[in-house]
Amino acid sequence: MRRPVIAMVIAALLGAAAPGAAPSAAPETVATLPDGAQWKATVPANWNGTLLLWSHGYAPTLPAAEDAPARQRDALLAAGYALAGSSYADAGWALESAVPDQLATIDAFAARYGKPKRVIAWGMSMGGLVTAALVEQAPRRVDGGLAMCASIGGAVGMMNMALDGAYAFRTLLAPSSEIRLTGVDDDRINGRRVAEVLAEAQRTPTGRARVALAAVLAGLPGWTTPGSPAPAETDYAAQQAEMAKTFVMGVFLPRVDQERRGDGVFSWNSGVDYRRQLALSGRGAMVRALYHDAAIDLDADLATLNAGKRITAAPGAVRYMTAHYTPNGRPLAPLLAVQNIGDGLTSASLQQAYLDATAKRTPGRAAGLWVAGAGHCTFDTPTVLASIGHLVAKLDSGRWPARPTGFVAYTPPPMLRPCVRDGACR
Repeated sequence: MRRPVIAMVIAALLGAAAPGAAPSAAPETVATLPDGAQWKATVPANWNGTLLLWSHGYAPTLPAAEDAPARQRDALLAAGYALAGSSYADAGWALESAVPDQLATIDAFAARYGKPKRVIAWGMSMGGLVTAALVEQAPRRVDGGLAMCASIGGAVGMMNMALDGAYAFRTLLAPSSEIRLTGVDDDRINGRRVAEVLAEAQRTPTGRARVALAAVLAGLPGWTTPGSPAPAETDYAAQQAEMAKTFVMGVFLPRVDQERRGDGVFSWNSGVDYRRQLALSGRGAMVRALYHDAAIDLDADLATLNAGKRITAAPGAVRYMTAHYTPNGRPLAPLLAVQNIGDGLTSASLQQAYLDATAKRTPGRAAGLWVAGAGHCTFDTPTVLASIGHLVAKLDSGRWPARPTGFVAYTPPPMLRPCVRDGACR
């Protein structure tokens, strides 16, 4: 079935106008919350009673408020959804202000337009983690959540897994470099240092093998380029090249803002057995093959990692990042997580870790959908509409429906450093 036909079917199921129809919308509202955050909302003439509360992703500088992504906005209005969202009161890792600002936006919307029949929180990347926070912390305020391409495995576990990859990279490829793992002075400068070492490493079989080991420990997938075909299961060279393309951003994630907010280092690798971590990854065959081709000793490198100087965390900083935000795996309303299997910034392992936690703590409350695509948050409009429709069907019937057309069955590699609130962290 061709994509335009799929879009028309989805639109019909959602009670929407055909794709391309111009939404009939009331004038936009742009106003300010008491803490200075900006909020924006739009209500179409054919409002179906549902408010989609959009949470934006990580932004190093304070953005203007938006009520939906620009590329999906018209289709959502045409489908009858009201839209709203806030800028949050500050930039960066803004979970502390994002959750109250989004709840205040619901109140401001209701005061202006009337109380919605249903509120669905949704967001992408860090905005998906804000969505998870809303669903876990705000009973009776949101009826469901849609977390897309989200860092939904949580702040502490995600950054610990990234630290493992960064530690392996610096230890094996640039032990005397100025690359910083924590206590970063400038994320961009640190990233440039990493990129220089990475470029040199990619020129040799030895360097490529060690980059692959670091990437696997960090949870990077072997497919990351949007619009490209996925490498074959045993095409380890192609998978390594894909991981290298996203290595700097996917492993050396921004830390300056988070450490400032937490007043210290919140990631640690004390006690981690890297030989065990590689075995748990399920991707040891790829790493061993690349090491064999390079004629270097994997066991010796793993021993070097296990003998290296470790990083410990400040308890107060861990407490801050646990609160803002490490999920508890107990959503109070249905939550749907949607992810590209080839996302090199928020890997599919993060989504699986959240689903595993909720399966133990609140069975049936959360579900996941997988997209056979690569890149970070590269979803097209039919995928977004189908995801919302899947969640709406759960809210209407009480049961998760069958997997929609356009999504695939997939089991990602495990998250190697899972961490949930009120639970153990590996």
